[in-house]
Amino acid sequence: MYDATQLRTLREFAVRGTLQETADALGYTPSAVSQQLAALTREAGTALTRRVGRRLVLTSAGAALARAAEDVLAALERARADVAATQDSPHGTVRMAIFQSAALALMPRTLSMLAETTPEVRVEITQAEPAQALEDTWAREYDLVVAEEYPHHSAPHHPELVRETLVRDEIQVASAAFAPVASVAAAAALPWVMEPTGAASRHFAEQTCRVAGFEPDVRFQTADLQTHMALISAGHAVALMPGLMTSTAPQSVALSPLDTPAFRTVFAALRVSSRTDPAVTAVLDALRRGARDLREAT
Repeated sequence: MYDATQLRTLREFAVRGTLQETADALGYTPSAVSQQLAALTREAGTALTRRVGRRLVLTSAGAALARAAEDVLAALERARADVAATQDSPHGTVRMAIFQSAALALMPRTLSMLAETTPEVRVEITQAEPAQALEDTWAREYDLVVAEEYPHHSAPHHPELVRETLVRDEIQVASAAFAPVASVAAAAALPWVMEPTGAASRHFAEQTCRVAGFEPDVRFQTADLQTHMALISAGHAVALMPGLMTSTAPQSVALSPLDTPAFRTVFAALRVSSRTDPAVTAVLDALRRGARDLREAT
């Protein structure tokens, strides 16, 4: 009979592509991953992997078993959720990934609500970039993710992940209050702070500047939006900032709307097979209420 842990290792290897990345995702050593794949191969009675140069890849049998492993793991997850639903109150651990501005705005109130309503639910939170966090949630590293989408820049879609919008926050031009900037075009000659290349916010900001007729002078690159705010406040840079950050901006920061209003979407995503898990449901409900309170306060 196939072992569920070994099936998860095979499925993770199918997703990650290398022994090292599989080991990193599962918290194992590459040697332990190899041993689990070897044990599963013996159980299957046929080769599940083969060498192509220096790389290990799945055989057709390995790929077929990896696809079946997804169904097995989903069924086990649903079974755990069904058993948990028979208990008097939600309990257990929920692993959650979230990006910075959402963490700052949503998590303190979300955790406070959970402490009052479901104190036996333990939430483990990792700050992660949305695209990677979505993939990792699909791969079962997390149970729940809070991610973002910028206009004309869709976040990756993964099978068996469902989404729910929490907040749509307006994107504005942020500049120092002692030297306010009225529009994107007015900031053409100024230094900018943006997130690193590849981030959805970076793509949106660069395209917005180009539509306004100039290439931005990106003097500072950091994923830390609190650093963005500090540089803006001191007059060293301007930026396009989302509402979850600007809602708590200090008086030293001036905000101006874009010529054409634009909104970022903040959403939660989870696997279909975990939707009935009481602990996951409790965290998602607290996120909903936290987001609602935030919308009403702004």
